[in-house]
Amino acid sequence: MNTINPMTILDRYLARAVLLGTVITLAIFIPLLSIIIFADQIDQIGTQNYGIWQVTQFVLFSLPRYGYQIFPLATLIGALAGLGNLASRSELVAMRAAGVSLGGMIRGALGGGVILAIAVVILGEGITPIAERHALALRSFAATGQAVQLTASGLWVRDGNAFIAVGEVLPNAHLRDILIYELDGTRLRYATHAESASYETDHWILNNVARSLIEPNQVRIEHHASQTWQSLLNPELLKLIIVEPHALSVWGIIRYIQFLQSSQQDASLYRVALWTKLVQPLLVLTMIFVSIPVLVGSARSTSLGARIFTGIPIGIAFYLISRTCTYLALLFGLNPAIAALLPPLLLIAAALWVLAHVNLR
Repeated sequence: MNTINPMTILDRYLARAVLLGTVITLAIFIPLLSIIIFADQIDQIGTQNYGIWQVTQFVLFSLPRYGYQIFPLATLIGALAGLGNLASRSELVAMRAAGVSLGGMIRGALGGGVILAIAVVILGEGITPIAERHALALRSFAATGQAVQLTASGLWVRDGNAFIAVGEVLPNAHLRDILIYELDGTRLRYATHAESASYETDHWILNNVARSLIEPNQVRIEHHASQTWQSLLNPELLKLIIVEPHALSVWGIIRYIQFLQSSQQDASLYRVALWTKLVQPLLVLTMIFVSIPVLVGSARSTSLGARIFTGIPIGIAFYLISRTCTYLALLFGLNPAIAALLPPLLLIAAALWVLAHVNLR
């Protein structure tokens, strides 16, 4: 005869409460974010071909990035709402009276947190980078009228009778791995590859250039250490299509860091962004863990709304501490791993202290 472990049932029950609360919280936050993003884009309507439909697309493509950023806060509020609903019905008290340890309750809640941590990894690594590229392409077309295509392999843009492919777009108008295909009517005339490019006053400078002249019977190749490049490619356009570090995948950030190091540029911002993304799943679990001491200390005497509004200041405080650590890491050259890990560790320490001193009646 098969037996069912009651703790397994309880774990699933608590995990379901956390998941349901987080889903409901996100369902409330996402429309609010949509309205805010849409309102921010209203003044761009009518620029070039940027109409209502384009703004709507931009909003939809931007939502994954903002959703990724607020996911920890939504998890905290969702855990407080889901578990708080159980507390309001005295179910948590009944669990404690039945001999369920506090550790068992935390384990069940964190079971839902593991699923949410996996979801935030999928969102940050798979969905957000792709959606952000589409959003930036729309915005760049609205601002400059120059159509671009952002793909996983880089940037494509038309420049008169030439087509340009850029492997990587870096801050301060720096390009890497540039291919320029120049057409004579419908026939390919020149194919140029440059290792890197930078903008100087009113023109581009290509570095380590290989230029191929394609003739009917032969291909002639010229090599240049540097070469002037007159192009309609607008540096202001590049500012609009640079993906912010936190919207890149982990592998994308690592590639940027490697390039910056090879060119002896400061990669501190990207190192901090890398560790911030690596810590994001841990942060989701931390927020669920923090929700437990908020609930158990007053399982019957505090309303659900009061518990949720208790979580909001905690989330805001954590955000401020995280931003402060980020700025300190950039300003004083602190270890980015410490800057990313310190805020959640402080939050866990505070939660443990509360749990050790709370009166569980």
